[in-house]
Amino acid sequence: MQEKERHKEAQGSEGCTRRDFIKFALATTVAGMTVPFVHAQGKERLRVGLIGCGGRGTGAALDAAAADPAVEIYALGDLFKDRLNGCLNHLKERLKDRCNVTPDRCFTGFDNYKGVIGTDVDIVILATPPGFRPVHFRAAIEAGKHVFMEKPVAVCPAGARVMLQYAQISEQKKLTVVAGTQRRHDFGYRETVNRIREGAIGEIVAGYCYWNQGGLWAVERRPEWTDVEWQIRNWLYFVWLSGDHIVEQHIHNIDIINWVMGSPPVKAMGVGGRQARTAPVYGHIYDHFAIEFEYPNGVRVLSMCRQIDGCPGRVTEYVVGTKGVSYPSGWLKTYDGQEWRYTGQRPNPYVQEWVHLIQSVRGTGPYVNEARQVTESTLTAIMGRMAAYTGQEVTWDFVLNKSRENYLERVENLKEFGPMPVDPVAIPGKTKLI
Repeated sequence: MQEKERHKEAQGSEGCTRRDFIKFALATTVAGMTVPFVHAQGKERLRVGLIGCGGRGTGAALDAAAADPAVEIYALGDLFKDRLNGCLNHLKERLKDRCNVTPDRCFTGFDNYKGVIGTDVDIVILATPPGFRPVHFRAAIEAGKHVFMEKPVAVCPAGARVMLQYAQISEQKKLTVVAGTQRRHDFGYRETVNRIREGAIGEIVAGYCYWNQGGLWAVERRPEWTDVEWQIRNWLYFVWLSGDHIVEQHIHNIDIINWVMGSPPVKAMGVGGRQARTAPVYGHIYDHFAIEFEYPNGVRVLSMCRQIDGCPGRVTEYVVGTKGVSYPSGWLKTYDGQEWRYTGQRPNPYVQEWVHLIQSVRGTGPYVNEARQVTESTLTAIMGRMAAYTGQEVTWDFVLNKSRENYLERVENLKEFGPMPVDPVAIPGKTKLI
């Protein structure tokens, strides 16, 4: 799930029409970057294939179409036929003939991603539960496809290592890769983070990031469903599929802190638990976390996330410097009283990330490849989860190079519906750090 509201201190200008947005967005580039030749340069039509036909995947397909009138949705894939049909009907209703999906380009079952990637698509959207992301990204890059992939991009260190390996290969192939960390494409965030990194509030000495909200959707089990089918349909609540909500959702805020700091942290310690969502429908994940991340220069950042009804919400990032403070979403203030707010145009970042992707693919804008940065932010969140689950201090070196935690193997060996016991709830001090 993705959040579309920003902190009240950082609202930009509103009232921009779609025509204004498209005109402005297509004119926006990042100065000083070399644009490489890519195979779709000069091609008018761009064929997009969607892997993962849930709400986020369907939304991403619509965002792609909104970003460029030459985009057509060409192929669909999903494990479940009912999800694919629902997505197809919605896209046909919204996009009319720009949804050019024929029955022979609809794929279901565990190998559906191979079918989509095997068609004549230019770009693939990877929007399945995150546990499948490394397998699908590897296949897309091996096939030479440009990629839009939802965050997070792994749920364990083993998956993150595959992502880093293929991030490097995608760069070597000059393939465009954009992640669903849409704040990176929000003009307010981009301008504010640039100012922070140029020293507007001095040297960063502390940071805070939050995603505190109420509960989310859950899917009750039906008698005819196997363990595997139910867990995949109810994927938020199983670590092998979602990574827990610190990884699946809070990565947005963690990614901003990594962006501001210029690197991932070196270690993490934290707490968390499962107090409000204890029914079987909520699988085995936690409902709250609080993590302290330490960055290379000794700066500590408090990371907090919660999904519990009846509690105050807070979704934001805040950094403290030697000269001032900032909400990276579009506001900063120095200790001598100078205040700045972003007041420029602020088109929909869910569409803007596609504008940047398409400019990169066509060669009309800077080359974009976000695979490494989103993987590092994903692994940061995984490190925080491991610290809370085990009660141990966890280092970046450990999760990057030494951890044996491997849910990827489970996904790679999954060929059919069948039994799969729910993993036990982690208990700090008893759950082992592996």
